[in-house]
Amino acid sequence: MTNITNGFQKVPEFTNYFDVASELVGGKIIFATDDWFAAAENMLKAGDAVFKPDLFTEYGKWMDGWESRRKRIPGNDWCIIELGCPSDVKGFEVDTHHFTGNYPPRCSIRGVELPNKLPARSGDRIGTAASEKEMKAIEQLHSENWELLVPMSELGAGYKDTHRNFFEVKNSKRLTHIRLDIYPDGGVARLRVHGEVKRDWSLVNEKEKVDLAAMINGGICVDYSDAHYGHARNVIAPGRANQMDEGWETLRRKDRPPVLTKEALETYGGEWAIYKLGHPGQITNIEIDTNHFKGNFPYAFTLEGTHIDENNNSIDRKTNWQKIIPKYKLSAHKQHFLEKEVQDIGAVNHVRLTIYPDGGVSRMILKGYITRNK
Repeated sequence: MTNITNGFQKVPEFTNYFDVASELVGGKIIFATDDWFAAAENMLKAGDAVFKPDLFTEYGKWMDGWESRRKRIPGNDWCIIELGCPSDVKGFEVDTHHFTGNYPPRCSIRGVELPNKLPARSGDRIGTAASEKEMKAIEQLHSENWELLVPMSELGAGYKDTHRNFFEVKNSKRLTHIRLDIYPDGGVARLRVHGEVKRDWSLVNEKEKVDLAAMINGGICVDYSDAHYGHARNVIAPGRANQMDEGWETLRRKDRPPVLTKEALETYGGEWAIYKLGHPGQITNIEIDTNHFKGNFPYAFTLEGTHIDENNNSIDRKTNWQKIIPKYKLSAHKQHFLEKEVQDIGAVNHVRLTIYPDGGVSRMILKGYITRNK
């Protein structure tokens, strides 16, 4: 995977995995001890936190995140999050953006796999704290005894060069719920839980057509050439994007000719992203969606596939890629559905999407049939 640099902070490889706690995939807050200034649900928003300097509520300063009141009773604040999909968690980002004088100095994180989903909270929680009834109900989970994934660790203030706090998880296992403790109180803008979805493929019939690349089916982005404006993992996110930054977008290539010709558009450049499928399978139907990319869509794309033995090999320059879709011209802000153009190359477990010369793609859907053995 590719390491990227954001501002003054180096972003670790595990952030290439999707945020499985995001509201986009059904992540939800089950419980929080206190939501006085801002509700915990804000931490699961997909976009970056914003700051509105002149906006106040009747409870105090409006903040885009979760912020508890200044604690005047014993204890510390904490919350429980249900992941959108059961996942193998690779790491966490605790983002304190804009919480400069009111961030928690420390946090810890625990996790567990529970057999059943739990009911989400309801109503507007701002200006409230957990009731005695809610406290007694949540105590039945004994979340203080869940597996400790991140021991008590220091957090940086919400300034540009310190707000992103990363914690890698070693030897993680399938999890459904997370407990975030902040010590003793304060505000967190976003909690991102990066992981690989673990679907039970034994329940899927081989004659059932499924999206083999979808994040919710276990697809992951394993590498890419550039993701200047939007991460390549976004193209396998669920649902159509609400706006442009929910897709994959590269920078404008600096090696583009001073005057572009049709031949140049068809031959130069080529930004790429590689995806591991959720399950090996044969691809039969493809959708490439350039939704919202109106002045920055790619001229064309190709899709290639391969099947590698991951126990003995990895993706490298010697990988034998075969064409699933030869170069195909794209249009702005449009869903492109391809079936007759799809070439049968048998079962694959990795694909490489290449766009020419650069630009943005919102979503990629690769429907097909799973194969138990190659």
